[in-house]
Amino acid sequence: MSKTRLSTCSFTVGLLALAAVLSTPSNALAQTASGFALDRFGPSERGSDWFANESLDLRGHLRPALGVVIDGAYRPLVVYNPDDSVRSSIVRNQVFGHVGAALVLWERLRIGINAPIAIFADGHAGTLNGVAYAPPDTPSFGDLRMGGDVRLLGRYGDAFTLAFGAALFLPTGSRANFTGDGSVRLEPRLAAAGDVGPLAYSARVGLQYRGLDESIGNARLGSEMSFAAAVGIRALDRKLLLGPEVFGSTVIAHSDSFGKLATPLEGLVGGHYTLGSDWKLGAGIGAGLTRGLGAPVSRVLASIEWAPAFAPPPEPVRDRDGDGVLDDKDACVDVPGIRTDDPKTNGCPPPEAPPPPPDRDHDGILDADDACVDVPGVKTDDPKTNGCPPPKDTDGDGVLDPDDACVDVPGIKTTDPKTNGCPDPDRDKDGVLNDEDACPDESGPRDPDPKRNGCPKAFIQGGQIKILDQVRFATASAAIVPGKDSEDVLNAVLKVLKDHPEITKIEVEGHTDNQGAAGYNRTLSGNRAASVVKWLVKNGVDAGRLSSAGFGPDRPISSNDNADGRKANRRVEFHIQEGK
Repeated sequence: MSKTRLSTCSFTVGLLALAAVLSTPSNALAQTASGFALDRFGPSERGSDWFANESLDLRGHLRPALGVVIDGAYRPLVVYNPDDSVRSSIVRNQVFGHVGAALVLWERLRIGINAPIAIFADGHAGTLNGVAYAPPDTPSFGDLRMGGDVRLLGRYGDAFTLAFGAALFLPTGSRANFTGDGSVRLEPRLAAAGDVGPLAYSARVGLQYRGLDESIGNARLGSEMSFAAAVGIRALDRKLLLGPEVFGSTVIAHSDSFGKLATPLEGLVGGHYTLGSDWKLGAGIGAGLTRGLGAPVSRVLASIEWAPAFAPPPEPVRDRDGDGVLDDKDACVDVPGIRTDDPKTNGCPPPEAPPPPPDRDHDGILDADDACVDVPGVKTDDPKTNGCPPPKDTDGDGVLDPDDACVDVPGIKTTDPKTNGCPDPDRDKDGVLNDEDACPDESGPRDPDPKRNGCPKAFIQGGQIKILDQVRFATASAAIVPGKDSEDVLNAVLKVLKDHPEITKIEVEGHTDNQGAAGYNRTLSGNRAASVVKWLVKNGVDAGRLSSAGFGPDRPISSNDNADGRKANRRVEFHIQEGK
């Protein structure tokens, strides 16, 4: 008795492979056996951003997707000699064209169909444990897959989306050509996907009922659990997704579950690129990671797909005047009218209708006598004020609007009609007029920079002690760079704290840009904030008034897409927690 093994080579030589330890009596008369659905690659429903995993883009209603995935497997069914040399490649090459379509309904349900067609297949006859297997022939149809999925949680692009679905495989394939089982298969499945920043991921698990209960050499066929996972990076304005995927299954109907022959596992690296807005191209290559039935030595994938971009439904057209003629067709959108065939009169009152009363503001004063035709007012003997509201003090500064040179801005009363009721032109008395003063309530020196003109280096504003210049730290360190720049800023903050003892609690916050790992940046920003607290305590501030926190890149104040924005995001802030 000689021992043979059915296997795939390890994942270091390429994509998926098939292996099994099988024995064949040397003098036995071989029986002829039928094949089974050998190909372990099942493409995701059309519209997905992955090859074997789902991105769960279930947006829209009556939104279609059509595409073809080319799937080429090398040596998915091989008989090996005891020294691992190939004795016979029962299936040496197997190339499928997966033609499929999907349709999204009601923003939640997707139905899909996948028709696998074996474009090319070849191999050599082989015998396993006295059973003869003939090589496949082409072309041949595979088992037709029909599926449906329902979104349970989340939406496409969220950090977590969950869907439940099922796939039904009809026995349209050929056992003789290793493209079908000859019986119905059913697979309920649960899928999750999400995006976290540029990172995308997906995972799937399913249970497939398989009518076959046979042995192939020392390996068993039967119902199985399937699983898949993927992780990748979105780039080029999210048009490109690159990353690895793994997928596989294991027989659950027999005691050898998760055994190497009963657990084909494959890995691939692939990418999908959206061309324009409606076309998607994909390519991938991989290898078998175990010696399970159907895992090939290598696999190559390519795809082309038409999947129209999701467009939110348009806003409904309104009917502002409620006359039954929508605004986009109504020539008189604010006056109820009647429908006509003339675009110039459609939705307007009929000609015989009396004109609207000549009192637009309905204050009882006809427009001809109303000095304020659009604002309800009161009757007066002065033609200049008749029909106008009584004098008001809009800004509440004690100067009535007719005498107020700055009606909407509180000011002070003066004898000059040009400034009466206007704010003090230099509130902080620093010699920089309010219109030019970036800090009109804080006295500061004149500066050519309009954002700093009239501002001190540190001042109280909006619940913070604002600083004009940032504290400088050594690169990738919490050490404050010695020198006049940082000292001036910190001394200015120190002066504010000493001048305002009513401020009893300050939190020093550290922030960074998005360069580098977020966790590292949070730690670094926290250490930098703590360094500032240490400096202030050393220079006379009660430690009980101070605390520190680091937020890393979590709270940007500018774009991280350019150097100026990232520089602005690298900062220290002083937030007043208690007091003024």
